[in-house]
Amino acid sequence: MIQSNELREKFLAFFASKEHTVIQGASLIPENDPSVLFTTAGMHPLVPYLLGQPHPEGTRLTDVQKCVRTGDIDEVGDASHLTFFEMLGNWSLGDYFKKEAISWSWEFLTSPKWLGLDPDKLFFTVFAGDEDSPRDHEAARHWMACGVKEDHIFFLPKKNNWWWAGNTGPCGPDTEMFIDTGKPKCCDECSPACDCGKYLEIWNDVFMQYNRTADGKLEPLQKKNVDTGMGLERTIGVLQGVKSVYDTDLFTAAKAKIAALSGRVYGQDEDTTKAFRVIADHIRTATFILGDPKAVTPSNVDQGYVLRRLIRRAIRFANRLEMPEQAILAVAEVYIEQYKNVYPELAAHRAFILEQLKLEDERFTRTLKQGLKEFEKVDARLKAQGETVIDGVTTFHLYDTFGFPPEITKEMAKEKGYEVDMAGFEACFKEHQAKSSQGSEQRFKGGLAEQTVETARLHTATHLLHAALRKVLNDPDVAQKGSNITSERLRFDFTFGRKVTREELDEVERLVNEAIQADVPIVCEQMPLEEAKKSGAIGLFESKYDSVVKVYTMGPFSKEICGGPHAEHTGELGRFRIVKEESSSAGVRRIKAVLE
Repeated sequence: MIQSNELREKFLAFFASKEHTVIQGASLIPENDPSVLFTTAGMHPLVPYLLGQPHPEGTRLTDVQKCVRTGDIDEVGDASHLTFFEMLGNWSLGDYFKKEAISWSWEFLTSPKWLGLDPDKLFFTVFAGDEDSPRDHEAARHWMACGVKEDHIFFLPKKNNWWWAGNTGPCGPDTEMFIDTGKPKCCDECSPACDCGKYLEIWNDVFMQYNRTADGKLEPLQKKNVDTGMGLERTIGVLQGVKSVYDTDLFTAAKAKIAALSGRVYGQDEDTTKAFRVIADHIRTATFILGDPKAVTPSNVDQGYVLRRLIRRAIRFANRLEMPEQAILAVAEVYIEQYKNVYPELAAHRAFILEQLKLEDERFTRTLKQGLKEFEKVDARLKAQGETVIDGVTTFHLYDTFGFPPEITKEMAKEKGYEVDMAGFEACFKEHQAKSSQGSEQRFKGGLAEQTVETARLHTATHLLHAALRKVLNDPDVAQKGSNITSERLRFDFTFGRKVTREELDEVERLVNEAIQADVPIVCEQMPLEEAKKSGAIGLFESKYDSVVKVYTMGPFSKEICGGPHAEHTGELGRFRIVKEESSSAGVRRIKAVLE
C-alpha cells in the first residue's frame, strides 16, 4: 500500500519527467499579503508569476506547499476536516495548456507506474458555459481522447467549475477530478455537485485564459496559465482505502501517542474518536506554524490568535481524555520526528516549538481556573435572583472570554441544579461566527491579485528598515522574523533581545530617510542562491529557497533576497516614520511604521 511520503515523491518525480522544475514550497506565513493570515493554497505564493512576472526557474514548475485553512476549526473532529494540509501542484506559466494538463493528469492517476487508479471509478467535471463564456467542450474532448467515457463527464456552472484570484485579474474555467466512493446515488440527478459524499474530489486543473476587467468583462489572455492542486491528505486516503483522513499513515504515530498517554482506544466511542482527531489535527498544525521560519507565537491577534485557539482547543480535548499536563508536547515531538526529513525546519526549531506549547499550556491552565471563579460568580448571581437557567449570553461569555467549553458549563450547571440555554448559546455562537466570517471575507477581499503601489512602497521600506536596524544595533544576527503590510502601514518583526531605545529608533529613521532621499534605483537580479549569499544579500537562510533567486539592491543601503513587490526608486517612498516599537514574543521585537 502506497504511503504518504511515496505519494509526495511520486508526484514531484512525475512532473519532473515532464520537464517541470521542482521548486521549494513557501512559508505558511504569506509575505507582504494582508489579504489572508496563512498560505491557504498551493497557488498563493505564485500569484505574482501567474499575473505575469517571470519566474526564475522557468515556465514549468511543480512543488509541495504547506497550507493552513481555519474557517472550519469547529468542524475538525469529523472524518474529513483538517486545518493543516499539503497541496501538490504543477504550473504552466504561458507554456502548455489544456491538452497537456489533462493528459498528464490522466496518466498520473491511472498509469500503473504512478497511482494506478481504476479508470471506471474516476469522474470529471468541466465548465457548462454561460452568457459570459462558452461551454468548455475543449476540456471534455481532451478527457474523452484519454479514454474517459462520456457519461463520466459532468458539465457544471461557474460556482462549481470556475476560478478567479479576485474581483479583477486572471480567471478561467477548471476541470475537477473525482473518485466514486461507492456510496449510492442520492437522486437521479446525482453528480459531483452534490454533497451526498458519493463523489470525492482529488485534483483540480485551473485554466487561466481570461482577464476580468473592472467592469466585469472577460478578455482573452495572451499568455494562458495552468494551475493545479491535489490535496495529499485526501488523495492518500483514497489510495489507502480508508474512510477518514485520520485513518491514513499520516496520523498513525500521533494516535498511538495519544492512546498511550490517555489509556483510551481510538474508535471506542464517538466522543473519544473526536477528541483523538482534534488533538492530532490541531497539534500538527500548531507544530508547523511554530516551526515555520517566519514563526508566529500565540497571541490575541491575527495568526497568533488562530494558533492560540488551536492549541487551547487541543488542550481542552486532552483534558477530556484525562491526559497528563503538557501531553501535547509529546504529540508535537511525534510530528517533528515524522516530518523532519521532508520539512527540516521542524527539527531546527524543536526547542522553540516545545517551549511555546509549554507556555501556552501553562497560560491556559490559569485561564481555566479563572473560568471556574467566573462560574462561581454566575452561581451566586442566579441564587440571589432565584433563577434556574444559565442564559445563552452568559454561557457564550464563559466560552469566548475564559475558554470554558459549554459542555463543562452544562456539567457544572447540572451539579448545581441549573439548566443551560443552549439554544441561546448557539445563537450567540452563530452571530460570532458570522462576524468572524465577514471579517475574513473583508480580509480576503484585499485579493491575492491586488498588489497596490502603496503595498509595494511599504514592502520596499521594510528592506531599508531591516538594513538600518542591523547597522544601528550593531548586530549581524538581527533577522526578519515576520512582516505584515496593509495599504496604510508596515509591521516588521525581528530578532533582538531588548527594547530598542528612542535614540536608536531615531537613528534608524534617519538612515531609512537618507536612503529614500538618495533616490537610488532598485535593481532586481536573478542569480543562483549560493552566488546571492556570497554577494552579501541577506535573507531567511533557514528557509528553503529555490536554486535561483531574486536579489533586490538599493544602492549601498540594502541588498536582500526577496520575491515581493517593490518600488522602482527609493525616492518614491516619501518620508518614513516609526509609529511604535514593542515586544512581539520572547527574543522578538516589533516595529510599526508608516510612509508619509
